[in-house]
Amino acid sequence: MGQIFTAPEVINPVDPLSEINISNGKNNTGENNNEPNLGLFPPADIESDEPELESSLHLHQIFLLISCLELLWQERNDYFVAGNLSIYFKPEPNRPTEFRGPDFFVVLGTQKKERKSWVVYHEGGIYPHVIVEILSDSTAQVDRTTKKLLYQNVFRTPNYFWFDPETLEFQGFHLVEAEYVVLQPNARGHLWSSQLHMFLGVHEGKLRYFTAAGDLVPTAAEAWKHEQSRADRESQRSEKLAAKLRELNIDPEQI
Repeated sequence: MGQIFTAPEVINPVDPLSEINISNGKNNTGENNNEPNLGLFPPADIESDEPELESSLHLHQIFLLISCLELLWQERNDYFVAGNLSIYFKPEPNRPTEFRGPDFFVVLGTQKKERKSWVVYHEGGIYPHVIVEILSDSTAQVDRTTKKLLYQNVFRTPNYFWFDPETLEFQGFHLVEAEYVVLQPNARGHLWSSQLHMFLGVHEGKLRYFTAAGDLVPTAAEAWKHEQSRADRESQRSEKLAAKLRELNIDPEQI
């Protein structure tokens, strides 16, 4: 099973609320201030508004990414991970809030709790640190162009990846001086996430995590199977040792 990592250095994609003008301009004494009046905008518990996923392949892939990360980071409470969940941003009074719904995203340096959506202006202005889009025939063009530009220019998400579960196309980018630069794969074809402090790569047709040492981050079932195999090997070694001791007329129970 992969080790539990300490929290990586968090690079906030944007300064809190730096591009959102949500101030009422005056405080309760009548003086000008820059504090946001969030009461003018949709609430923090606004529902997600995402369509159904394109196929079971997309559903299984998103669940795999979420479940493996939650298992690996089970002792951490400083992140939020979600899939097919709306991100609401750039609100304006009395107008619908803009939103996008990445297939998978991770926010670091935040409280781990259940949310109906990610509402940027109620979360200190923080956008996702990692986004993965699962390509399909109907979304691939948008994921490669429109969303890529949005995540680069507005979200300023440090790590952006896309993966096609049908063709196994896998591409990644990291933000360098406000522009996405293509990530170069290692010898195994894996791409490094500076935010997760892990590699992502294709394994048996699925997008998976790999530790810095190159070890596959297991699912719960894989971790259980590995532990069961280890326990079986230990039991077999103990039985062989006990048999050898009996051959020497030594009662292993007396040792």
